[in-house]
Amino acid sequence: MAYRPTLMSTRGMISTEHYLSAEAGMQALRAGGNAFDAAVAAALAEGVLNPHMHTFGGELSALAYSAADKKVFSINGNTVAPKAATREWFQQQGLRLIPGRGALAAGPCAAPDAFISALQRFGTCSFAQVVAPALELAENGFPMHGALRGPAPAYLNMDFSIAGNAAHFRQHWPSSAKVYLPGGHLPDIGQVMTNPDLARTFRRLMAAEERAGGDRLDGLAAARAEFYEGPIARTLAAHAQAQGGLLSTEDLADFHIQIEEPTTLNYRGYDVYKCGPWSQGPVFLQQLALLEGFDLKGMGLNSVDYIHTVTEAAKLAFADREQYYGDPNFTEVPLAGLLSKDYASSRRELIDNGQASLEQRPGNPRTGAALLTGEDIFAARNWGPGTVYVAVIDKERNMASFTPSGAWIPSSPVIDGLGFPLGTRVQTFFLDAKHPNALLPGKRPRTTLTPTLVMRDGNPCMVFGTPGGDQQDQWTLQFFLAVADFEMEVQDAIEAPRFSTAHFPSSFYPHNCAPGLLRVEERVPEEIRNELEARGHTLQVNPAWSEGDVLGIRIDAKSGTLYGGADVRGEQSKRMPSHIVGW
Repeated sequence: MAYRPTLMSTRGMISTEHYLSAEAGMQALRAGGNAFDAAVAAALAEGVLNPHMHTFGGELSALAYSAADKKVFSINGNTVAPKAATREWFQQQGLRLIPGRGALAAGPCAAPDAFISALQRFGTCSFAQVVAPALELAENGFPMHGALRGPAPAYLNMDFSIAGNAAHFRQHWPSSAKVYLPGGHLPDIGQVMTNPDLARTFRRLMAAEERAGGDRLDGLAAARAEFYEGPIARTLAAHAQAQGGLLSTEDLADFHIQIEEPTTLNYRGYDVYKCGPWSQGPVFLQQLALLEGFDLKGMGLNSVDYIHTVTEAAKLAFADREQYYGDPNFTEVPLAGLLSKDYASSRRELIDNGQASLEQRPGNPRTGAALLTGEDIFAARNWGPGTVYVAVIDKERNMASFTPSGAWIPSSPVIDGLGFPLGTRVQTFFLDAKHPNALLPGKRPRTTLTPTLVMRDGNPCMVFGTPGGDQQDQWTLQFFLAVADFEMEVQDAIEAPRFSTAHFPSSFYPHNCAPGLLRVEERVPEEIRNELEARGHTLQVNPAWSEGDVLGIRIDAKSGTLYGGADVRGEQSKRMPSHIVGW
């Protein structure tokens, strides 16, 4: 029995990581906006409410099904490396990896362009209309909640909350302390928090939009130019350089997000869409291609065989992620081979039902061979955070699957006068020239942000996602399999016990991995855990509600009714006050 009911509605539905951002998106729907207007409104509000997970200076990976176009699009709202960010420069500084904290890992802020571009291409509202709820929250305040205040649960091994970073703010980042430690003190739960500088930033963009006149598209273009080409850009560059970073006004002026074709795979009649290999999205599809050859339903959800098989498939898919994924504008990614049925069939034979693999085993999609030989295997090296998600479906059955992230308040200081930090996504690059995700100026770093969108028989079917870095495409995979293979209701599928592996190198500094490690929620029965250990998995048993924070909405093909759910894990662990609203 689920703790929450699966909600049902007809005119629209939105699920987000905070109830006030869900209300922000619903306001847009009720005012006549579409799913994309609502998703941008909610994402902007999330940047105020959950700044430890996402702020206005971050990035966006998104998928959009446009009912008017009858087509799915990918929004590549990833940042790029600054023009001065070369491997040689970092190596001259004596660095083997790009630090995960501070301005050295900063590229141009991508989220503002991504939000505005989404409105230009798919929306119906002005920037002023969608930013209004976020502006009100920044200007007039919102109650401090436990996820932001912290401290975070110990099992996370990292603490993005204010409590976990208060000492650093006080000692090193006074601009951050000014916003998040009012009066020098850790705020109480329920204390009203404001961000006046961020509110002024929003008002500057609104004023530029208004000066452009009455045309909606001209106004949006003016708001974008205000951010990337004027005083705001100069403030961003000056701040970065004062902090030792490489970001310049030229980087900001030249920056543009891309709207492009998504990547897709059919799984048992479901057409599943992901962003391209500049994200980790195709790894979800590779896992599906491998698992399609198994009778998962016959195994039983979360049985020993099921957990073992899904985990071993993840290890193979993520080994390929490390070996081949990168910005396709700079790296030749053999995507067709990676997603081919023949390649999946050959790789599937590597899964031993009785024994967990402790090796990093990429294949060779260029030849179809199950194992790569005779070349550098990047995943074999042991290199020893935060995100939010927004799902919206409207009455026209437009579908928005948005994963905003980055510019977390623990990663970089808040910029005086602007009210948000710079992002640090450049840390995910490597300084090895042979690596597909090797640093080059202007290149997009491979990102973990990975929303999902599903069609069936040519009709819109489902959107879902989660925060969680490298684990996103493991947690959402289990949700999808519960719906697609086990025909579970959305909320039941969300609340089912979950697991994840840390077998492969992390995308984030210092890129460590833990071969064979399998994390399971303690709700997985002890006898199953014992058998998993007997098969060679190194188990880490985490609290009952610890693996992810999945949100999802599906459309019933017969009735057209919307069914949606929001994870209870965020509330149980005090990480996220996730919420869903139907209309």
